[in-house]
Amino acid sequence: MIRISTIFIAICMVLIAASLGLVLYSLAGVGGSESAIVALTALTFLILYNAVSMRLRDRTDVGSQIADLSRGTADLARQVAEFGRRMGAIEAKLSTTDTSGQDRIQSVMGEIGELGTLVKQLADSVAAHDDMLANAGNAAGAIIAPKGVSDVVDVTAAPDKLAEKPPAPANLNNAQILTAVKNAIDASRIDLYLQPMVTLPQRKVRFYEAVSRLRDDKDQVLTAGDFVGTAEAAGLMGQIDNMVMFRCVQVLRRLMVRSKDVGVFCNVSAVTLGNPAIFSQCLEFLEANRVLAPSLVLEFKQNTFRHLGPVESEHLATLARLGYGFSIDNVTDLRIDARELADRGVKFIKVPASMLLDQKQLSSSDIHAADLSDMLARFGIDLVAERIEGERTVIDLLDYDVRFGQGFLFAPPRPLRPEGSSPSASDTAPANSRKTSALSAAAVSVSAKVEASSDDGRLTGNAALARRVAKS
Repeated sequence: MIRISTIFIAICMVLIAASLGLVLYSLAGVGGSESAIVALTALTFLILYNAVSMRLRDRTDVGSQIADLSRGTADLARQVAEFGRRMGAIEAKLSTTDTSGQDRIQSVMGEIGELGTLVKQLADSVAAHDDMLANAGNAAGAIIAPKGVSDVVDVTAAPDKLAEKPPAPANLNNAQILTAVKNAIDASRIDLYLQPMVTLPQRKVRFYEAVSRLRDDKDQVLTAGDFVGTAEAAGLMGQIDNMVMFRCVQVLRRLMVRSKDVGVFCNVSAVTLGNPAIFSQCLEFLEANRVLAPSLVLEFKQNTFRHLGPVESEHLATLARLGYGFSIDNVTDLRIDARELADRGVKFIKVPASMLLDQKQLSSSDIHAADLSDMLARFGIDLVAERIEGERTVIDLLDYDVRFGQGFLFAPPRPLRPEGSSPSASDTAPANSRKTSALSAAAVSVSAKVEASSDDGRLTGNAALARRVAKS
């Protein structure tokens, strides 16, 4: 659409050209045709001048418009970027809030599940006590092995009492102990006791420590402290270790049927580690069962690790290459080189709870007990507090960040009795222990009872809360 200004300019140009022709015709005496030509020429010049000026003006306007558009686009881009940044911050906050909410929900669900477990265990415990009171005149809940097995295993003993029976003989000299050890080896009267190791503070059974006991001809029990020294001096400890190691593998196989998240600690003497002939038999057996290496922990005394010779070091390295981890017990002081132990394959260190909490012991150690767990964890070693006998001890140990606990507070060692059948074809026994009988089906039931009895210890710290929930 033609603008009014353009029409006005055109009229003005026509008037100017006509006026010029009229002036030439009337005043200058120029002819009419010449005046008309001059007028047309002037009109043409004016038209061209107007067109060129308008084109230049339009170019200037377009350039300024483009500049304005560029500035507007830049401002719009900055605003979009700012909105994007704010949107990203909002999304991050929403994601963090959502994750935190889910973690809290999971934590609450875990606590609810834990309370439900505690209530169930409390109900089971009350029912068991009612049965015990109703049958007070009978023997306390013995489990009898299958037909053909004469041994009876007591699994309902109170947590504060040992399940061992009968008591250990007293006043035996070395000759009598040596005779009892030889007879026990020949008659396969080497029993395996299991004591659970629990996580703290959850008190969930994670490992079992296998403890060996001997029975003499009168069926009296000899603890490891009674016979180990004599057996090592007589060169019989290797045979005992072979039998115990074989039974540990059997127990571990049966426990892993119910749960893969379980392990067994098996004690090995320094004599077995340092004797090439005995060690070769153990190595053959362990190599045949290396699939269980992640769950079978070989335990040695602290003194054994401090006096390793070339032979012992080579044997340890061989076991480590097979994937077996090691544990150290009988700790007498806290002067521990965690880096060296980790390089040798040590995964656990057992320290008596009394030593961790004893201020006198701390004064002579290289590190404060409160920092010991963190220091060992940096090298992949877990600290286990053993010989825990009271709830107060557990509360104090939580300040030391101890992950595992063991002691009579959770459960005493419980016995497993062997039956007279031969080992299963799936278990490869070492040469000196092929005559050792397999664990009976009652062993699995006993290990389950051991775990249940150790879990009952979790009720101690939460008894009041559990009772309230049970009443509601």
